This record gives sequence, structure tokens and C-alpha cells, in this order.
Amino acid sequence: MSSHPLHDALRRIGFPFRYIPLLPEDGQHLPARVIARHRDRCELHDGSHAFDALFSPGEDPLAGDWVLWQEDGGERRIVSLLPRLNLLRRGRAGGESQPLVANIDTALLVMGLDGNYKPNRLERFLLLARASETVPVVVLTKADLCDEAEARIAQVRRLCGDTTAVLHGDARDPVLREVLRPWCSEGQTLVLLGSSGVGKSTLCNTLLGTAAQATGAVSAEGDRGRHTTTARRLLCLPDGACVIDTPGLRELRLSGDETLGDGAFQDVVRLAEHCRYRDCGHGDEPDCAVRGSVDEARLQNYHKLERELAHAQQTALQKRAAKQADKALHRELKRFYRDRDR
Repeated sequence: MSSHPLHDALRRIGFPFRYIPLLPEDGQHLPARVIARHRDRCELHDGSHAFDALFSPGEDPLAGDWVLWQEDGGERRIVSLLPRLNLLRRGRAGGESQPLVANIDTALLVMGLDGNYKPNRLERFLLLARASETVPVVVLTKADLCDEAEARIAQVRRLCGDTTAVLHGDARDPVLREVLRPWCSEGQTLVLLGSSGVGKSTLCNTLLGTAAQATGAVSAEGDRGRHTTTARRLLCLPDGACVIDTPGLRELRLSGDETLGDGAFQDVVRLAEHCRYRDCGHGDEPDCAVRGSVDEARLQNYHKLERELAHAQQTALQKRAAKQADKALHRELKRFYRDRDR
């Protein structure tokens, strides 16, 4: 472990010591971390102060990335990105994926116990975190706005099993900061994930001990949240950890990296080992150990995600062939109805 002043400063913003052999010794290419990305520039932090730097077209720096930068004609410019330890990304329509943040240790999955309470959506967030080898921690907020808070907390604990910590509390309460301390030690990086209005920015301010992030009220109509965070931004916590606040995610598709038995549906996978048939689809097959043991709505969501994951994992060639087959079928149907109506 190095005690170089530069490395010590970088450690305050989550610098992994495994990067030390990758750092040049010429004094011209210097390491820093991306704390926010804009259209043609990034905000960087070198452990001592923040500054802007340009990046070239084709580069794709994200909040959480580590980069090398240099002075270039009086301007700071990113020279290269250091290899990512992991990458959180979500699927998009059309089979594409969207990178969100990089180099994360812990994902705080924030969900309200009020009208925001949707276990099916939480299962997607769990899959997203596990797919990137990020430790998920579920944080349930707004228990004071829900008459069924205890029952819902118990349901989430059953859903997450023994592998995922489930915490609950008021996002404004400093006590929650103490509860989260095991994940906030020096050198750790956290990301806040959840839909709008669940209290991510409020929790971020609680962890920081100051009102650095704007917060907003939730609409009384349908408990719908408003976007108060409009960009992903890395902030430094007092204990030496970093946290990235993110805008609310209204849509969360699978990227194809996920495994259904990893974190969100481990109970289904364990039960499936006792089905009569190895390839049991947990539908109408006889002696299925899953059907009847898992809540019907949750099993339906499992099948839905199973189909979505299979589609996301299709190769580009397979997707193109499926699209052409759909077009051919559409042409045949048009021809059929045209000939029938003559």
C-alpha cells in the first residue's frame, strides 16, 4: 500500500491501489476521477480540487471513471480512460444499452414504501446491480406515509433473501447515515438508484451532512416524483467514501448481462432444483416445485423477465433475422386480406 501524497489524495475519492502500476511517471499525464459529464467536457477531481477538462469525440467518460489528463495548449484535456473495474448499464429499446456509471462498490437501491412501492421494479434494480458485480443494499423510505409499512418491509426481506441487506428509515434522519456507515468507509464508491421522488437526493444530503443536492416535493397525484437531479454526479463524503446521485429511472430494461438467479430470484432457482423435469418452465408441468410455492404475481414477473432477458441476449444477427421474419409475416397478412376482400 503506497503512502505517496498523490495516492493518498486520490484515495479520498475512491482510488483503487491496483491502478498504481498503470500511472505514468512522466509528470505530464495525471490521474483524476470524473465527477460529472457534460456535452463536450467533464468535471474532474484529483483528490484535492475539482476542475474542467475537455474530451475527444468517440470517448465515453462516465461519472465514476478514472482518467489520465494533461495540459494541452492552455487547456486541460483527457488523454485516456483507465480500465473500468465494473460498469452499470441498462437496456434500451431496440436492443441497445445505456452505460450509467462506472467503478462502483455499492448500489443503494432506494424505494419508497408509499405509492412508489413496486417489488417488481426492485427486482430489476437488484438484477442491474448484480450484473455489474456491485453489492446491492436496499433502502426503504417513507414508512410514515404507509399504513402497511411493516408488512411491506417483511415482503422485501423475503424477496431479497439472505444475500442482500434491507434497511429502512427516514432519508432525512442522520441515524440512517450511521446505519450505512459499513458501506461508507474510505475508498468506497456508492451509487444511489431508484425512481423519482423516493428520496435519493435527500439521502445523499444526509450522507454528506449538508444540503448539496436539490430536493423536491412529491406530487400528491399518484405519488409521482419530480426529477430534482438532472445529471449523474459524484460527491465526496466526510468519511472518505464517494456517492453518485442519479436522476430517477422511469424505464429499466434488462441489458442482457443479468442472471435471474443472481440476487433477485434465488428462491426460484433453489426450488427449481426439486422440479420433476430439469427443463421445467414452471407453468403446467406436473410436480413443479416452484408453482404454488412462489407468489403468483412474482412468478409472472419472473417469466416476463426471463423472456426479456432472452431477447436482450440475442445477437445482432438474430435480432435482424427476427425483424425480417416479422416483416415477411406482415406482408403475407396484408396479401391475405387483400386477396380475401377482392
